[in-house]
Amino acid sequence: MSAFFTIGYEQATSAAVLDALADAKVALLVDVRAVAASRRPGFSKRQLAAGLDERGIGYLHLRGLGTPKEGRLAARSGDAATMLRIYEKHLATPQAREELDELTALVRSGRCVCLLCYERDPRQCHRSRIAELLCERTGATAEDLIPALL
Repeated sequence: MSAFFTIGYEQATSAAVLDALADAKVALLVDVRAVAASRRPGFSKRQLAAGLDERGIGYLHLRGLGTPKEGRLAARSGDAATMLRIYEKHLATPQAREELDELTALVRSGRCVCLLCYERDPRQCHRSRIAELLCERTGATAEDLIPALL
């Protein structure tokens, strides 16, 4: 049975995240943020891809699997339930369905994949819903990587 990972970079340095990915032997990091930008050093798209490349890890940004703005605002205010309700509606959009199919194929391929988003606690993040769907579709198991704190 295949497995894949998820990781959140909240309260972690980019080195800690990269170390966790390398230790888990991740081959491809799939960024599931709607906006691949961050005020945190090392986590904006170009910086992140460069850091991953230095460790031999691929990078793919699936913007369509990110949380829409209103969902991100709910998450920031601590309302994970509202964020997930908004996200569930978003998953019905053509772009989200297409990118979920692409991600499903990657997991089925056996490549060691990890989903990245911001929240440290996967239960507060939409990536847990993506992971649940991938498990249903592929029979794979999901494991949450928790990087060392700052």
